[in-house]
Amino acid sequence: MLHRITSLAEPGLEPYASLTEAQMRSRLDPARAIFVAESPKVIRVALACGLQPVSLLCEERHIDGDAADIIAACPDIPVYTGDRDTLAALTGYTLTRGVLCAMRRPAPDLPASLMADARLVAVIDGVTDTTNIGAIFRSAAALGVDAVALTPTSCDPLNRRSVRVSMGTVFQVPWCYVDAGLDDLRRLGFKIAAMALSDDSIPLDDPALAAEPRLAVTLGTEGDGLSDRAIAAADYVVRIPMRHGVDSLNVAAASAVAFWQLRR
Repeated sequence: MLHRITSLAEPGLEPYASLTEAQMRSRLDPARAIFVAESPKVIRVALACGLQPVSLLCEERHIDGDAADIIAACPDIPVYTGDRDTLAALTGYTLTRGVLCAMRRPAPDLPASLMADARLVAVIDGVTDTTNIGAIFRSAAALGVDAVALTPTSCDPLNRRSVRVSMGTVFQVPWCYVDAGLDDLRRLGFKIAAMALSDDSIPLDDPALAAEPRLAVTLGTEGDGLSDRAIAAADYVVRIPMRHGVDSLNVAAASAVAFWQLRR
């Protein structure tokens, strides 16, 4: 169902033009909640993971090119198209690889069901930068993290930019929200390892961490790191040994180092 865009106010374009991320989450009616996946590769990953497409927006030149297989796989959804400048005016940005797809948000997982067989979990506590969220998920997928848990103050992993930076791994790594005190994880038998600088921190390669059967690695905000509350509540406070007077890494870089060292 191909629709050539003649007006930026056409019905059906709202996810790409006028709805905010909060409006798309539609907490009052979860069955109608959506998100937007950007780029053909990311959309293909989402479809392979069983997510339901609602509509597609792509540049005209991609109908018989990069988006052809996606359109063929989703014959019953509307496909909105126009030239590059029209779509940039519609969305407010130049499309990455020229293709966007609005999709139904999956139902959120519950910690108990998600973590039943998990041994290594990443906990994202209050991280609000969408690029860092996506990068953490990509590292988690690549380096064997079983699941990701987020506290309520963290950025939505299905934010358009988070999804794109993750290269679709937000669809492949199980994730859920947990309470800020991480009681959900403690009840499931996890020990908490807080990534932070403190006088009593242990190095990331300490044998005690490798010996834990179930470990949750907590990563804090980009600027201030983990709160004093989160550090005090942890079973371990963990640092990455560094040289040349460097005391910390970007949270996404730190996550990759931690996941590699603690992989099961």
